Amino acid sequence: MRVVLADDHRLMLDGIRRALEADGRFEVVGETQDSIHLLLLVSETKPDLVLLDVRMPQMDGLACLDEIHARFPETKVVMLSASTSPELIQAALRRGATAYIEKSVDPADLPSILSQAVEGNLLGQTALGGRTEPGSANPAGLTERETSILKAVARGLSNDEIAKELWITQQTVKFHLSNTYRKLGVKNRTEATRVAYQRGIVESPLYGDE
Repeated sequence: MRVVLADDHRLMLDGIRRALEADGRFEVVGETQDSIHLLLLVSETKPDLVLLDVRMPQMDGLACLDEIHARFPETKVVMLSASTSPELIQAALRRGATAYIEKSVDPADLPSILSQAVEGNLLGQTALGGRTEPGSANPAGLTERETSILKAVARGLSNDEIAKELWITQQTVKFHLSNTYRKLGVKNRTEATRVAYQRGIVESPLYGDE
């Protein structure tokens, strides 16, 4: 998958590029800290995806999104931002962004999130970060969304019920559950619930001590 990266922070660009290249499914064909240069890059490289910071110099990210959407409609754009403002998120999605990702997302999860977005499983959705610091209440390092889904699983909800409750697709639920299983070192919902209770991630177990 060919990707162009646009962010006004060099360290952020470097971190994203390393995460995507390590995954093996992505080819970073261009990166820039300049919004005007971004449009030239998209024209020259014809990427499948642009990962675009909302905050860009000269032309803000939403204005860049409008230009890309109008001039290169085949190119998907995923917005990246430190802001969780509902108004900003809705504005980005309304103006054609495929998804909106918070910058605090775990870099290890970014390749899978972008793949889901390109495949259409995160269409109109927000992938929020919420990386957990060491020693916090979430020792497994789950994101806020993963924790919410895990708690719903512990309540006995099905994927369909979780999707309706959280206003996301079932594919998005499956994606987050897969990441959760990996982080917890488990293979299924029953094991995930047990481990989550043992680690204090969920308060009420479905299962007694056996």
